[in-house]
Amino acid sequence: MKRNMKLDSYDFDFFVIGAGSGGVRASRIAANLGARVAVAEERYYGGTCVNVGCVPKKLYSYAAHYKDDFEDSRGFGWESSDARFDWGVLKKNKDIEINRLRSAYHSLLEKSGVSIFESRARLVGPNEIQVGDKIFSARHILLAVGGWPYVPDFGGSEHAITSNEVFAMQSAPKSIAIWGGGYIAVEFASFFARLGVDTTLIYRGSKLLRGFDEDIRDIITEELAQGINLILENSIYEIINKNNRLELLLESGYRIEVEQIVAATGRRPLTQDLGLETTAVELDDKGAIKVDASFCTAEPSIYAVGDAINRVALTPVALMEGQWVAKCLFGKTADVVSYENIPTAVFCHPNVATCGYSEEQARSLGLAFDVYESRFRQLKHTLSGRQELSYIKLLVNLTDDRVIGAHFVAPDAGELMQGVAVAMNAGATKRIFDATLGIHPTLAEEFVTLREKRTS
Repeated sequence: MKRNMKLDSYDFDFFVIGAGSGGVRASRIAANLGARVAVAEERYYGGTCVNVGCVPKKLYSYAAHYKDDFEDSRGFGWESSDARFDWGVLKKNKDIEINRLRSAYHSLLEKSGVSIFESRARLVGPNEIQVGDKIFSARHILLAVGGWPYVPDFGGSEHAITSNEVFAMQSAPKSIAIWGGGYIAVEFASFFARLGVDTTLIYRGSKLLRGFDEDIRDIITEELAQGINLILENSIYEIINKNNRLELLLESGYRIEVEQIVAATGRRPLTQDLGLETTAVELDDKGAIKVDASFCTAEPSIYAVGDAINRVALTPVALMEGQWVAKCLFGKTADVVSYENIPTAVFCHPNVATCGYSEEQARSLGLAFDVYESRFRQLKHTLSGRQELSYIKLLVNLTDDRVIGAHFVAPDAGELMQGVAVAMNAGATKRIFDATLGIHPTLAEEFVTLREKRTS
């Protein structure tokens, strides 16, 4: 990427469309490096993650965990028979926190000297952006417009809501169907079921979390079947509204009735009506913006990051990409963006966390490796009596003993995987894991006490 200095012939050095995670990070970094920066946001600061994604989802997951905690506490001598959940209180307090975060994002932009436009922006050329009735010019433009839930079009599909609308619900339905098998579907089914809603999860596949390690998929599919009506290898053919109840006709001919249905059937880049036709920017067959290794589009002045491109749709990845673009354009050359060993978590119950290769990915690459694994109940459940399973798995490369894959199913697995990801990015070998003393008794010590290789 060629570094360009500011040119006064443009209104701005850098114009960012979208104030989500990637857009805000890129704007702040560029402004702090001396660029004249503007950002346009038509909806809400913080993007999907802050408003209808990671943050509210994790808050609802926290709320759901208390059901388990209250039940577990009985085995430790606690009485909690008067515990009662109030959806309205959760929503009110969630809204307060989300509004605080939105304000914080706006304040960060202001303090960095970024010009803010609270309106829709469209491209009207390779270096021009229309905001309202005004047109601005910019040396560089960044598209950080994110993604949006996708609902297939079929009979009655208009009755389905998406993850976006869940967080606006004033009260919980008595029954709900979640349609999908990815991380959003699994997370939502988990917290609805624990918050007292009769929950059905419908998925076309034979097991949940496609793309994850197959052992993880097996365990989560089995765990979610406890307390959730799990309908696999099936899909919805039609939704019929019957006096404010929804009848779901499945492809198998099976029918169920629920008060609400959430379509967690994927997300698409939010690239419509951006004025891309006035530029050379190209889209792939899913509507994602095509970029090169430097996040530059086919139009040399226009870049794109985050969920709008077909890479890895995770908030920390968007942050990394946005920062990289800003540093390369207005600062010194940044470190190479790496998509290896990206840790991620699914906040279902129990949590899933992974880093590095799944067993199937490693085999497809022709790698030779050993597998170490352990299935166990954590110490807590010897008194709680709950049968929740925990699982850990490490893949170890035979050529250099490096840990190339780590997979964990356990409460707070995401918190525990972060440190493992640091070790993996530092090149830690299995020998180093083995030489590290565990903290006893903890779940995390399982990472350094695995000794037996899987033999089949």
